[in-house]
Amino acid sequence: MNETEVSAPGVGEAEAAGAEPSVAWLRDVGRRSAMRVRRVPLAELDGWETDPDTGDIRHRSGRFFTVAGLSVEPQDGDARDTGPGWRQPIIDQPEVGVLGLLAKEFGGERHFLMQAKAEPGNHNEHQLSPTVQATRSNYTRVHRGRSVPYLGYFQDPRRHRVLADVRQSEQGAWFLRKRNRNMIVEVTDDVVLADGFRWTTRAELDRLLAAGDYVNMDARSVLSHLPPPGPPGTPRHSEGELLSWLTAHRCEEPLRVRRVPLRAVTGWVRTPEHIAHEQGRYFDVIGVHAESAHREVTSWQQPMLRPREGGVIAFLLRWFDGTPHVLTRVHREPGYADVAELGPTVQCTPGNYAHLPPSARPPLLAEVLAAPRSRILFDATLSEEGGRFYHARNRYLVVATDRDPESPTGDHRDLFRWVTPHQLAALLQHSHYVNVQARSLIACLHSLLSTPSAPSAPPGGFHGR
Repeated sequence: MNETEVSAPGVGEAEAAGAEPSVAWLRDVGRRSAMRVRRVPLAELDGWETDPDTGDIRHRSGRFFTVAGLSVEPQDGDARDTGPGWRQPIIDQPEVGVLGLLAKEFGGERHFLMQAKAEPGNHNEHQLSPTVQATRSNYTRVHRGRSVPYLGYFQDPRRHRVLADVRQSEQGAWFLRKRNRNMIVEVTDDVVLADGFRWTTRAELDRLLAAGDYVNMDARSVLSHLPPPGPPGTPRHSEGELLSWLTAHRCEEPLRVRRVPLRAVTGWVRTPEHIAHEQGRYFDVIGVHAESAHREVTSWQQPMLRPREGGVIAFLLRWFDGTPHVLTRVHREPGYADVAELGPTVQCTPGNYAHLPPSARPPLLAEVLAAPRSRILFDATLSEEGGRFYHARNRYLVVATDRDPESPTGDHRDLFRWVTPHQLAALLQHSHYVNVQARSLIACLHSLLSTPSAPSAPPGGFHGR
């Protein structure tokens, strides 16, 4: 197989980003510390082994993560919401990692200490990541590599001002009950700046979010915990009503989820090269070899999930009584720790539904994809987590609408609610209420609403840009 070296953002992309200082810096770091990534056969990964009984793929240390099988079936045979059930590979990574962002004021403006981090799954190699982005296996140095810079600020944050500290889920379709500790810690003392780190303002991060693949998924997740811009306004539903609505959906528990041997996963084909769905949908499990002189270890091999195509993640946005609201949806994914979480209006890979009749496709997907340019307020293609997913990219959108009903069709029984940015901020103070796709989109929404040209609503409700 051919070896590929993923380049840093090109000149055209830098110009599109307004020649931001962080873009030039990322390009410079990329020139000095390029990561080389090549595909290798899944069956020949160094340091990994296949369990002879289950077929699960695991690291020889017993740490990091395992590629296992998952069985998903409707409870009591009820397929009204969930379909007939399925089996799939899934990443089982029970450790709680740390996603930590250091904050500090310079000249009266808050800055964030961002890391230029290359991941083997990033399509453009280096992206802005949190100050600390590490699994427990990494920061306890199972790999016998270098220590993680700035970790101490997040292991003992009591000496500083904690702005956010919440355990949050990851992708429930690809991870089994994976959680990370999202933290923002503000400091006042001097911080020695290590190579590959840079202080960046919130305003610059907002601009880079709109420019595309510069701010990685973990950074977006942590940034979503910052307060939203603007006053709280008047919400359409109280916080108590929202919590009761989500809790009711969690109590339904329509899915029976259990881990099964990877060998028992039907509908998937396993070869020495990869694992793939028999109809070419969803994702593949592949092997990669990565080399980088600037990581905790300089070379390693690992399995990764490679999506077959990109997805669409979107909020519909409308003003009610002068207050912006986004249309959220209850999403049930088999890997969630607590059955269901609040997510975007639309969250799917359209190609996975192309063979189905329109009535079986995700509600409101057609409205999002057909939206005129005048109603598209935010539109950027962003990467997902590059440490486990290979070239996973989704189109993130915020689309203004004059839609009023919260349930688009009767078949989707009470799945949608209009929620304000400040209500989402309140929910984000708790674990497992807001999913990772919505957290990325919330960071994008904040960037949209905080700009000087942010859209505002006339008395009639909708106002497009």
